[in-house]
Amino acid sequence: MNNNNRYDLTGKVAIITGASKGIGEAIAYRMGKAGAKIIISSRKQDAVDIVAQNFKAEGIDATAIACHVGDMAQNDNLVQKTIEIYGRVDILVNNAVTNPIFGATLQADLGAFDKIMDVNVKAPFYLSKLVQPYMVKNGGGNIINISSVAGLTPDMGLGLYSVSKASLNMLTKVLAKEWGSVNIRVNSICPGVIKTKLSEAITSNEHIAKELINKQALKHFGEPDDIAGLAMLLASDAGSYITGAILTADGGLTI
Repeated sequence: MNNNNRYDLTGKVAIITGASKGIGEAIAYRMGKAGAKIIISSRKQDAVDIVAQNFKAEGIDATAIACHVGDMAQNDNLVQKTIEIYGRVDILVNNAVTNPIFGATLQADLGAFDKIMDVNVKAPFYLSKLVQPYMVKNGGGNIINISSVAGLTPDMGLGLYSVSKASLNMLTKVLAKEWGSVNIRVNSICPGVIKTKLSEAITSNEHIAKELINKQALKHFGEPDDIAGLAMLLASDAGSYITGAILTADGGLTI
């Protein structure tokens, strides 16, 4: 068997939401360097323009399309523009996320619930539905949902966020089972504490950070590129027999 270039994504088109920074940007960069054409998407056009320009300077074929995934009409536009520009979609990374509250679930109102579910669950569901026909036309595709270890075990102060990520994990399994027959693989990555803007409240708190690090087998927090490596496996032929998986990348936090 020839195992050369099993991570090569040349000719593939990848949409990555929440790609203006952190995990999304790291995944977009790695996929771009592996040959994929990249749609850099996030809420603000100026933010995605900067990332796309930086990628182009390194020889990556990147296009910036602003999209607030909580607005389903903007998701329609994101996929439509991708097809207009590149004519196909092979990889979808549902990375955009929100968590507007930190505290007891009792304190959350319906507005917060709807916002969290719209971005963290409804958007991945809807975007997956939008790209599915194009993936079928291409003979298959890959959907990667960026979930969280909070979706595996309830986390204090992150109640609704945990519910949303648990829902995303089940959505992953359902779509993997339903779409495997058309060669679409669907997987979830559950990061632990990764040094991003979303986790600043944790990583910048000396007491909380020390407590979490002591619970980990690997005694340090992760970097966005640690998640990008796993995403590359799932998106490429190297992970061709993986679907419906809920994979942790948490430094051993959940052991």
